[in-house]
Amino acid sequence: MSGVKIIGTGSYVPEFIADNNKFSEFLDTSDEWITPRTGIKQRHILTDKPNFYMGVQAAQRAIEDAGVNPKDLDLVLVSTCSPDFFYPSMACLIQKKTGAVNAAAIDVNSACTGFITAMDIAQKYLETDHYKKILIVATEKLSSQLDYTDRSMCILFGDAAGAAVVEKSDKPFHSMLGAAGDEFEALYCKIHYNSNCPFYDKEADHYNGIFDTFSKQNFLQSDGHAVYKFAVNAMDKAVRKVAEQRGIDLQDIDLVIPHQANLRIIKKATELLGISQEKVYTNIQNMGNVSSACIPVCLDELSKQGRLKEGMTVCFVGFGAGLTYGACIFDI
Repeated sequence: MSGVKIIGTGSYVPEFIADNNKFSEFLDTSDEWITPRTGIKQRHILTDKPNFYMGVQAAQRAIEDAGVNPKDLDLVLVSTCSPDFFYPSMACLIQKKTGAVNAAAIDVNSACTGFITAMDIAQKYLETDHYKKILIVATEKLSSQLDYTDRSMCILFGDAAGAAVVEKSDKPFHSMLGAAGDEFEALYCKIHYNSNCPFYDKEADHYNGIFDTFSKQNFLQSDGHAVYKFAVNAMDKAVRKVAEQRGIDLQDIDLVIPHQANLRIIKKATELLGISQEKVYTNIQNMGNVSSACIPVCLDELSKQGRLKEGMTVCFVGFGAGLTYGACIFDI
């Protein structure tokens, strides 16, 4: 199996910062309540632009970092669960703005697992030899999906975008993806349609009363206990699976970049795996949960810090709404 080589990274983080104290201005909460429960000290919020703007900025920076001509990109893969349009796809918008005129454009939505899903898809396209260079973008504006009267939810999320340009490699790449659709009620955000179709049965309830409040009909919902239990087990299972596929011991992994949902989840999962915390990269304290953008933003930070060394074995692992989960292991 051929691998994936990351030849350029980029990210975009909005300028506006909402630290924990800002939430205490309109909610019964405090930094002392938020930090111990989540590990989050602040998050960035996109206050005046659409989501695709962030994706374009991150994509342009990744393309520049890779030193490639946008016209040489064969595919634009965009992960998002907070698109600006039903259609066109975010990938089409980013293709237009980056000048990747020869690229196909595809959106991916597996929520917070999205960047790992896109990496898995990219590897399979690259293996065909019909695709040489692929732009992967994860861009998320979760602030648009939050109920800011719910102190348990609105403090968790932020906005950001991360991107990578990848090409085929002869180094090993192993991945796994999974889902538990029967647990979707643990984490979801329903699309709210304002339809005046005269043929609809307005009294029909196809969801057995799940969406029985205004908040459940319009905003992101999460069962924290259920998500914690699922996330820890799923991350443990996914990393073990890809390490087994690769034929290496868990201690042979040099760097783990996990989805940044909650510091307690990350620590518990990596403790079960027996992986030293020195090998685990986190930025949740400064970013909050930015869904599928978490991993590529971390990746770009590490790249800019000069911490991605040739020959390192890296593992991405995450979970998200759906419920979905996945991991991949590859060499820098």
